[in-house]
Amino acid sequence: MNVSELIARLSAGPAIHPDREENLEDSPWIAHPAFAGVQLKHLVRGLDTGGRLSCHLVRVEPGKSLLSHVHDGQWELHEVLSGEGLGALGGNQVPYRPGCQAVIPQGTPHAVTAGDQGLVLLAKFFPALV
Repeated sequence: MNVSELIARLSAGPAIHPDREENLEDSPWIAHPAFAGVQLKHLVRGLDTGGRLSCHLVRVEPGKSLLSHVHDGQWELHEVLSGEGLGALGGNQVPYRPGCQAVIPQGTPHAVTAGDQGLVLLAKFFPALV
């Protein structure tokens, strides 16, 4: 399976919970409320985990950014699926490329900027973001 196929399969589901199966194909991509050129797709919501974790696909268009921000109450894990870019984690610049995993402790300023081909990552939050 290639990466594009993996991303398509993740975004179309299913998400299997102990009491039900959710078809993620019905879950829309939504514009990020604060960052232009960034879309989110909620795969696992805090409502489904008692607020313990959430998981989201994040698409960043070429040259667009999630500008520096902080999650005071959550740890975040970025798993880069496709594309390339640059992450800024607590003052350190790190390359974002497929296979990269960035661990972001709560309260740590971070930013992500996509390269020429854009960027797709899996973002997980502990406890849940939404």
